[in-house]
Amino acid sequence: MNETMRPVLGVSVAIWRGGRVLLVRRGREPFKDHWSLPGGRVEWGESLQDAVRREAAEETGLSLHTPHLVDTLDMIGAGEPPASHFVIVVFTADATGEPVAGDDAAEIGWFEPEAIAALPTTPDLARIVALSQRS
Repeated sequence: MNETMRPVLGVSVAIWRGGRVLLVRRGREPFKDHWSLPGGRVEWGESLQDAVRREAAEETGLSLHTPHLVDTLDMIGAGEPPASHFVIVVFTADATGEPVAGDDAAEIGWFEPEAIAALPTTPDLARIVALSQRS
């Protein structure tokens, strides 16, 4: 292993309205054209809460209320050594505003959890969405 290789820290957020979750279709690699939760990389010196608020605003135009931790996951690319390694901290939050695809989101939409199985998605999306549902 190259000693300079380190996992990249990222955040994502499940935003719910009327029993549907907001997903973005990624416009760039990794996972271009796959549906995912809005999110992205944490910047140096940025808290996780600030990062998830910034990324949600950049990708959806929405303002988050208090984000709540859901889970963490590893997204490790294929190969030896792996092509990529992201550690994603996943939140859920309510949001204000109407979503508009922005930044690297090619498309945006509200989905019933059951519809996720028929979509090309980032790894573990259905499990994370199920964990993020709040009553």
